[in-house]
Formats: sequence, structure tokens, C-alpha cells
Amino acid sequence: MIRGVPNPLPYKIAVLCYLFDEQGRVLLLHRKRPPNKDLCSPVGGKLEQSWGESPTACAIREVREETGVRLTAGDLHLTGIVSESGYESSCHWLMYLYEAISPVSVEPGEIDEGRLAWHEPGEIDALPIPETDRRVIWPLFWRYRGRFFAAHIDCGARDLSWRIEQPGCDVTG
Repeated sequence: MIRGVPNPLPYKIAVLCYLFDEQGRVLLLHRKRPPNKDLCSPVGGKLEQSWGESPTACAIREVREETGVRLTAGDLHLTGIVSESGYESSCHWLMYLYEAISPVSVEPGEIDEGRLAWHEPGEIDALPIPETDRRVIWPLFWRYRGRFFAAHIDCGARDLSWRIEQPGCDVTG
């Protein structure tokens, strides 16, 4: 035990990038590697802390690496920040949720990380997705899309618990 912390865990920082096409479908990656192996997630990945990479730069890099789409900071909207404590009892996550503000064109198919595919928003609940995404992140993304929110998820709780820390701020003024 370290200073009252029963089980200190490492903190990991990541981005998720919500990309939509002209038909309003969302691009998801069926992951073949941990974390969330065999589950569907938006494009994204871990922030390169050793480089001092910013969350926005990470989002731009991950979208380019995984889809080939070249975005700029002006092409992205920061929709939310989600922290997760005790994820799978292995770590804590700090995730920045970005959305491309304009539709993108990406060919579905296999990449190093898994399989990219377009999905209708109404199909997401039927897909294999992380429980935190199903119960918290996706509903908050849809609720606050175009605005901003911050939330915390306690994954170590007996029954997943969460709270909004900053609700629905309108970032446009």
C-alpha cells in the first residue's frame, strides 16, 4: 500500500476519434490486439508521452496511421474527456474523445490493428464493444455531440459507476 492507495496502477493516456462518412455512418475498428481485443472501438490509440505529444497531435497521427486520412487540428472537435479508474484492474485511462467535423472517406478493410468497417449508429449497441463504451461513453458522445463534456468512470466499483464532471458545455460561445 502506498500512502493509502490500496493498489496503485499506471495511468495511460489515449485518444478516440469518431469519424463519420457522408451517409452518417461511423468508422469502427474491430481490434485484434489489447486493449479491448476482439471488440469494436473508434480509431485511436495511446499518446506518445516520451515525445511530449499533445492529445490533438495524437488524434491526427492515429487517424493518419490507421485510415490514411490527413486531418489538421482545425478538422477536429474535442467532444469529451473521460477518465477510467481501475480498468480491468490493470490501469487507469485518461481518454480524449475527438470527432472529425467533416465527413471522411475511408476504405474498410484490414489494417495492423484490426478490421475497419463503417456502421450505422443504430447498429452500435448490437456490436461487441467495451462495457464502458456501451453504458457510458457512447451515450454521452451522442448526448453532447458538438459540445463538450467530462466524465469519470469507476471500473473497479462492484457495478460500474460513473459521473459527469462537466456537463454539456457549449464551446462555440
